[in-house]
Amino acid sequence: MNDFKRLKIWEKAHSLALEVHKATKSFPKDEIYGLVSQLRRASASVPANIAEGYGRSGDAEFSRFLSIAAGSACEVEYHLLLARDPGYLSESAHSKLDASTCEVKRMLASFTSKLKADS
Repeated sequence: MNDFKRLKIWEKAHSLALEVHKATKSFPKDEIYGLVSQLRRASASVPANIAEGYGRSGDAEFSRFLSIAAGSACEVEYHLLLARDPGYLSESAHSKLDASTCEVKRMLASFTSKLKADS
């Protein structure tokens, strides 16, 4: 049986979600239900949608879930900026997380293109 956990894109997305979770632990307590929650949910949505799409039937459905994951990755990218600007994230922490997010976005785009070409 195939396993979504073997996909490199899922591994990278899962790692990003873990990095975001760790980075948001130091955010102000008054952001726990705001920016912390938004960042954590958006970052977790990326690997969750990859996993859900992988479990669906056919490349077209998988591609749709990869598109949703890409949208969530864009949301993460914005929320990271929103966290950096008031100083919740240092410039170096932001750069690292942003680079990881951009890598995941590139991998999603490439994987989606490959699925469509194989169809």
